[in-house]
Amino acid sequence: MRIPWSIGFTSDGRLLYTERGVLSSLADGESKEVLRLDVVSKEGDEGGLLGLAVSPDHGSSGAVYVHYTYRDAKDAVLNRVSRFTEGEDHVLGSERVIIDRMPGGRVHDGGRIKFGPDGRLYATAGETWKKELAQRLDSLGGKILRLNPDGSVPGDNPFPGSPIYSYGNRNPQGLAWHPETGALFSCEHGPSGENGWYAHDEVNLIEPGRNYGWPEVIGYTNDPRYVSPVYQTGDETWAPSGCAFVTSPRYPRLRGRLLVANLRGECLGVITLKPPAYREVESVETMFDGELGRLRDVTQGPDGYVYLCTSNRDGRGSPRRDDDLILRLKED
Repeated sequence: MRIPWSIGFTSDGRLLYTERGVLSSLADGESKEVLRLDVVSKEGDEGGLLGLAVSPDHGSSGAVYVHYTYRDAKDAVLNRVSRFTEGEDHVLGSERVIIDRMPGGRVHDGGRIKFGPDGRLYATAGETWKKELAQRLDSLGGKILRLNPDGSVPGDNPFPGSPIYSYGNRNPQGLAWHPETGALFSCEHGPSGENGWYAHDEVNLIEPGRNYGWPEVIGYTNDPRYVSPVYQTGDETWAPSGCAFVTSPRYPRLRGRLLVANLRGECLGVITLKPPAYREVESVETMFDGELGRLRDVTQGPDGYVYLCTSNRDGRGSPRRDDDLILRLKED
């Protein structure tokens, strides 16, 4: 397996995973390629076939959504989200573009897509190292986007006619909804030299229409124009990617906690939120420190197990002989 990026599950329990240019299905111990796309993806860069989201009506529609980086006819690098439909032997075809011409580049392509409990499709869009895009409401870069499954803009979005749900985001790569409150949380990469700033990766509680500050501020702020994160890493770098809340009884110790897959930090973050509002952090721990290398995604499967994938062959890690891996956590 080479550079898995996202993990998802179909309505019949098959595990799907992307590998920058290929989407594969895993069932009964057998892996099968079901989609291959012409993407922009080079070793050490961050684009390619990234996020995947299985449609809530997959059982009847066979629909799977993917986020990928491509080059247009004028040689511009861009990102789009498309819907594909399963055909014979679960092979994906019949592409329908859902949202197109999101900024693309060597880095900061965002890439996470997920369906929320409201049935809307959410997508993270990085600012592609053009930090000014994050504050511009006429650009999709540096945003979290919200769409209807057919690509139209929901009528209750904060900016009429726009898919933008939040802005001032640098390179968000994680989306997860709290199982009790339904609140949306996102993980976001902090700066790596811009304005002389480093680290300060963030976990944000995303509210519609709010400005999360990039590139004007990082970490906690008293400026009322910007939203402070619920957690930031200070001078430590996590480089957070996928995240998920644990609801499964298989993991009593982790139940209700937010898990964060960290790349440079080479660990799984475990964030406990304070009841009853679950809007503030009570404690932060880490698991697997340095044991697995770079972690790209974490998700809970329909079987109640938590699944992780590593990203040690992406040109930034130190791959072991058996990398890369999809792993299932043992029960508590």
